[in-house]
Amino acid sequence: MLMTKTTRIFGANSVKVKRQKQPGRWDKNTLAHFLRLPLYFLMALLCILGSPVLAKVPNSINPSFKLPINSQTSQPVVADSASLLQQGKILYDTGNFAKAVEVLEQAVQAYRQAGESLSLAATLSNLSLAYQQLGAWDQAQQTIIESLNLLKALDENQNLQIFAQALDIQGRLQLRTGHAEDALATWQQTEKIYTQVNNQSGVVRSLINQAQAWRTQGFYPRAIKTLDQVSQTLKSEPDSREKTVSLRSLGDALLVVGDLEKSGQALEESLEIARNLQSSADITASLFSLGNHARQQQNKANAIAFYQQTIAASPPPLIKVQAQLNQLSLLIEDKRWSEVQSLLPLIESQLKQLPSSRASIYALVNFSQSMAKVKSGVLQASRNNYYLGLSTHESARLLASAIQKSRNLGDKRAEAYALKSLGGLYEKTGQWSEAQELTRKGLALAQSSNAPEITYALEWQLGRLLRVQKDINGAIAAYDAAVDTLQALRRDLVVNKDVVNQDLQFNFRDSVEPIYRESVELLLKSQAGKSDQKILEKARQRIEALQLAELDDFFREACLQGQKVALDEVVEKDNLTAAILYPIILQNELQVIVKIPKQPLESYTTPISHTAVEELLVDLRKNLVNPTAIKTVQSQAHQVYNWLLQPIESKLQKSGVDTLVFVLDGPLRNLPMAALYDGKQYLVEKYAIALSVGLQLLNPKPLVQQQLRALTAGLTQPPPGFSKFAPLLAIKSEFDGINKAGVSTTSLLDGDFKKKNLESQIAAASFNIVHLATHGQFSSRLEDTFILDFDGQINVKDFDTLFRSQSKTIVELLVLSACQTATGDSRAALGLAGAAVRAGARSTIASLWQIDDESTAMFVTAFYRELKSGKITKAEAVHRAQLQLLKHPNYKAPSFWSARTLPVSCVPALIPGCERKSSAL
Repeated sequence: MLMTKTTRIFGANSVKVKRQKQPGRWDKNTLAHFLRLPLYFLMALLCILGSPVLAKVPNSINPSFKLPINSQTSQPVVADSASLLQQGKILYDTGNFAKAVEVLEQAVQAYRQAGESLSLAATLSNLSLAYQQLGAWDQAQQTIIESLNLLKALDENQNLQIFAQALDIQGRLQLRTGHAEDALATWQQTEKIYTQVNNQSGVVRSLINQAQAWRTQGFYPRAIKTLDQVSQTLKSEPDSREKTVSLRSLGDALLVVGDLEKSGQALEESLEIARNLQSSADITASLFSLGNHARQQQNKANAIAFYQQTIAASPPPLIKVQAQLNQLSLLIEDKRWSEVQSLLPLIESQLKQLPSSRASIYALVNFSQSMAKVKSGVLQASRNNYYLGLSTHESARLLASAIQKSRNLGDKRAEAYALKSLGGLYEKTGQWSEAQELTRKGLALAQSSNAPEITYALEWQLGRLLRVQKDINGAIAAYDAAVDTLQALRRDLVVNKDVVNQDLQFNFRDSVEPIYRESVELLLKSQAGKSDQKILEKARQRIEALQLAELDDFFREACLQGQKVALDEVVEKDNLTAAILYPIILQNELQVIVKIPKQPLESYTTPISHTAVEELLVDLRKNLVNPTAIKTVQSQAHQVYNWLLQPIESKLQKSGVDTLVFVLDGPLRNLPMAALYDGKQYLVEKYAIALSVGLQLLNPKPLVQQQLRALTAGLTQPPPGFSKFAPLLAIKSEFDGINKAGVSTTSLLDGDFKKKNLESQIAAASFNIVHLATHGQFSSRLEDTFILDFDGQINVKDFDTLFRSQSKTIVELLVLSACQTATGDSRAALGLAGAAVRAGARSTIASLWQIDDESTAMFVTAFYRELKSGKITKAEAVHRAQLQLLKHPNYKAPSFWSARTLPVSCVPALIPGCERKSSAL
């Protein structure tokens, strides 16, 4: 026989795995493949079964076979071909890839001269793998193609497993050179072959590798599903490399989609197995992943510790550099300049030794960007210490090297990324024409290689460059293109349910939000006070797109899609007494766009820096919760009133408007508009007030046209482990007030208030109101936005399944009577908006801060009484209830009556059939 029945990867265990159904047609790069290129791209490579996946050469050559004799020396051409192959494996295992190549080349020559095609094909495959480690991509490609061609020419039954192993090596080459789709197809082919020959261990490896190809393309849920199935299959099996790699890959994928708890569990288990196996490569890879996990938890100390352990464990050079780069970025964030100075030369010297690959190119770009941050930080810290021996010239040199390596690889995506970075460097140094030329070249490459996650950044960069060169029309066009690219990516999220945002909380404020704001500022400046309706409408739509993108980032998925009705249509057709205000915080001004019924859009501007605006808003928010700070609140609230309303005050009075709908921006969302003060009166004393999560709604009609049926649920005591939350002893009187108002109620109190009971009640009965009297917190972080039930906490991400029951009746109103925004979180109202959106309720009443029990019960009773009494909107019912508190001698301070807001959130795509019902402002 020329081969054994089963050819295995060294150290692999044979296990049984069910064959996976092949996925459908793949979509191109979407928002899931977004911004974390330097950090997360390498993680896919680390999780491939990466110790030598050497194709096994047939066990023995024909016993009667005689080695060819050299006619001049009368000695055999090679003493022992098999020993050469074994020597090559040992050299490969120890990382001596150059020497391994030499030995394997000798083995190839011996098998070629002997005419042993099968052994030659297997050895060529192994040689290709060694070439890959050296970054000799052309040689790697040539040898693997020759190997596959030889195998295809042989009897299929004789070489099937070696053929699969050669394909596996080809898949690695394809992924490492930036061709993830080709790698996926190759590994799907290996899965079929291993299934055909009943090699279950090979099937497992193929599935693990497929998952990495999916991850590289951004298809994380598909990868997670497959890896979870593999891990469950291997759970009862002995420890193996497949087991530790599948768990590590699963943990990395879960980290990207934000499931930190499960991610940490998988990574810890992966590390434990790797240590049991004494596999140094897997130990270092798991330590590296745990460092990324700690970093995502914002635990810098643990992250640095894990990165240092990774470095100390003598990992492969690329992993070591990546760990050092991640450590460097954390040190820079903390301005630990002496440690930074020690680390820089180590990284630079090791980067020079890395073979060319997409991962090493991204590492070069990463290092160059870190160098720029170091320079900026050191100059701020000490004007006398110029740059720690580094310069902009060196950064440019590194980037030029990355560009050249990308061209040598033929990797257009990597080249576009490097060109973007070099263009950005020239932008910072004021070399506009050079920066523009590099940016346009990068943009052409990114567009031709279907890399929208790089395209949008280059379009944004081009827009900035054109703007600084006074080409306003060109800049607007570039910004428009960047926004369109982001919007297209967002739509792909909805088309592809398997695609998620790859970069969890990916510094949205630095990478995406500025594009929208700078674009709006450019648009409004271009009209030069002309109140051009098209420009104003475009600016308004762009801010809407930003708000929806913020919610996408919050939930890591596209939340709002479908046909929507603009608020203007609501105002013009069905509610002629409501005006809409769109405050927009820009870099050096506060812009307000206003829509009054039957009047064109208009705008006005207050020249003021965004820093000054935010400082005042933060200070006002702190004072609002203090009942004794009434004078200070009035003074500060008067200033905000002058920004938002004073220029339009007389027109509002003449128009007969009685309701103001605010579409708030940034930190304005943390403030109750009801507390704005005109010098004599609070805004609540003049208008009913509502907020909109986005700029679209359905036509509002009063809720009282329907019979009011409420599901009430509450906790008088917080659950174990949440002692920081105070008891809510007035809940029973709160519920009694709802009953006294004439609302039919079903109650879940204390031990009955559990998620499963709440869900079953909503599904079983037709409630149009859900009233939750329980502690909760709104935060800018998805993980920290929740409500409490008897068993613990219910995260906002579970609201969709909780409230969107199979019942035909849709929840018209969700009341969260004891929740609050997270202290110190300037963007915490994003969590409130997220809760309203996720619940799918048409309107949500919630509080921005914690209010005492008695005033809450009084407000709730008044609100439901007003809502039940006549055909008024929910906004008017809130308005009247707030006025009752304001007139009460004990509750005159805004801290008591202003905290409750009414976000109106319904859009048709939130829940099936949403368009059949109506909402009330």
